[in-house]
Amino acid sequence: MLFNDHIDKIKNTRSWRLAFILFLGFASGLPLALTGQAMQAWLTIEKIDIATIGFFSLVGLPYTFKFLWAPLMDRFEPPFLGRRRGWLVLSQLAIAAVLVALSSISPSQNTETFALIAALVAFLSASQDIVIDAYRTDILGASERGAGASLGVLGYRLAMILSGGITFVWADANGNNWSWSKIYIIMATVMAVAAVISLLFLPSVAKNNVAPKTNAKNDLIGFLALLVAVVIGYQLTTKVASPGIEKLFDLSIPNNKKWADMLSLLAGLAITLPLGWFASQKAKFETLNISLKNYFSIKGAVSFLIFIILYKLGDSFAGTLLTPFLIKGVGFTTAEIGVVNKVIGMWLTIGGAIMGGAIMIRWGLFRSLFIFGVLQMISNLGFWLLALSGKGAWGSFSLPAFDFVIVSLKEATQVDWLLLFSIGGENITGGMGTAAFVAFLMALCNQKFSATQYALLSAFSAIGRVWVGPLAGVLTDTIGWNQFFIFSTLAAIPGLVMLYKMKAQIIKLETPDLTNLAED
Repeated sequence: MLFNDHIDKIKNTRSWRLAFILFLGFASGLPLALTGQAMQAWLTIEKIDIATIGFFSLVGLPYTFKFLWAPLMDRFEPPFLGRRRGWLVLSQLAIAAVLVALSSISPSQNTETFALIAALVAFLSASQDIVIDAYRTDILGASERGAGASLGVLGYRLAMILSGGITFVWADANGNNWSWSKIYIIMATVMAVAAVISLLFLPSVAKNNVAPKTNAKNDLIGFLALLVAVVIGYQLTTKVASPGIEKLFDLSIPNNKKWADMLSLLAGLAITLPLGWFASQKAKFETLNISLKNYFSIKGAVSFLIFIILYKLGDSFAGTLLTPFLIKGVGFTTAEIGVVNKVIGMWLTIGGAIMGGAIMIRWGLFRSLFIFGVLQMISNLGFWLLALSGKGAWGSFSLPAFDFVIVSLKEATQVDWLLLFSIGGENITGGMGTAAFVAFLMALCNQKFSATQYALLSAFSAIGRVWVGPLAGVLTDTIGWNQFFIFSTLAAIPGLVMLYKMKAQIIKLETPDLTNLAED
């Protein structure tokens, strides 16, 4: 008993909590790359066209709608495992199982099935993120948020190094020469291990952190009503909106079908969201309605949501088709991309995350968001320069063969200096910007509804990453890579302008007693 008490004391120390924030950041980032960069590489190797790869970003749609089922994770707790821990363990085990299923499907032979299973991975990953974001908000005080955000981003980036970088070396003939199926099974094993660690070592949330006291029956009925609204919205989109939009285009012209599909998606969103809101109101989905009402009682709540979409928009455009660009557009091998993007870029990423947290303590939230946002925008020009100049424009250096047990390189590989410059700039500025952005989102949340509110905010931040994919694919086919990266740079400007105009509101978020701006 005394031993258990001692362990519990250790688990609730500041250093242990922050260490677990690092671990949870890693668990969050791992499956994201497996439905993003790694999956894009798999699709590219399978000779899927660029526009279709762009549409594959839509498997990430659950990230943009996760606030719809987040209330259930606020309101209900799986038995015996405790608040937050239960949902976390279950979602991690489910991710592991579905990754195994995905590994058995060929994307070129069963494209639709592959997309559906990938979307399920994204749904479970988004569910895990709901819990992680809420947990991080619950256990970190105002003074710890800068360090917590930095460590969370660091863990997230380390996971991306593994699943979105080292995996590229594993898949290359000059590396381990493993199939993508085998790689996804390995990643599934890592997620299963993460579930065990979460089960045994996760620090508990405060005892006074309890679920909202709402009508459980109404919440379940409300969620079912939402699902019905989504189905109705889908049917109206496919049976009414899409055929009507297609009549506006001459589908014999290349790319017109893609533009019509993209407009159909937007129409579907415009139809489904109002239906979902109406259904939640009529079915009295209390936890969702109360938590949203709580958030929208904040002065400037709508402006914050618009800013959240815009802040990462330029970054989203530049990154959404980065892997196909490097493989098809410039001609790099997966080993070259993996080594530069993550193995070498790892230290730059770590430096960016650490610098972001340290600078925030000195500069504050507003200055950090603004300066990091400008740097993120400028980093997009590195890819424009790469598209303009091509492979080898700045020369290269030889990276000798190596064998680090978990990853190896059979022969020396030429590392392109311009590729290193472009990727390095993105890693450093992205780590800094994301650290500040996460701290900003945490500052907006009320702890009682942290799962739902953070899910809402992060869902809006994912809109750019998910929804720009189809546009990016079609746009690239239309204007080419050079103009595309100029466009992605310019797309960052509206977010910076809005940030400057909201300066006073964001500075107020830095005041500790305004952590939860809205009253219960």
